[in-house]
Amino acid sequence: MQKRDIFSDVTSGSKTAASRPGMQRLVDYAEAGDTVVVWRVDRLGRSLIDVLNSVNGLREAGINVRSISDEIDPATSTGRLMLNMLATLAEYERELIVERVNAGIAVAREAGNRFGRPKSDPTVVAERLAIVAQARSAGKTAAEAAQLVGWSRATFYRHQNSQTG
Repeated sequence: MQKRDIFSDVTSGSKTAASRPGMQRLVDYAEAGDTVVVWRVDRLGRSLIDVLNSVNGLREAGINVRSISDEIDPATSTGRLMLNMLATLAEYERELIVERVNAGIAVAREAGNRFGRPKSDPTVVAERLAIVAQARSAGKTAAEAAQLVGWSRATFYRHQNSQTG
């Protein structure tokens, strides 16, 4: 195996494996008779259905799948049984994590913690909008003017629209 033979994704967990760029590169690269080796079978998807669809899609293309730590070979009936069991357990584990995170967020909210973007001080926003407006009237682009006060162009427009809307 060479470094070019390693495919990975760093993306949102809400995307199916088939829509992830790394999986797409793997499917384009692999040929019938190749074997895809994963550390754990649950790395092939974010849900039971996603894992099974990934394995089935690879197998239909003639690509074998092997899991190192789970020692699963989906080419055998026992391997498929183990695949289904482990994928189910992995999905259950992810659901427990989500429940725990949501419970932690609820406790934090009850304790008075706030989430999201901090509220902007209207006085500071008005002062910065005046500076940006002055720079715009002097011929600066929206991006250049916004940068003068440490904003992006989008932040400038958001604050401008909140003042006029």
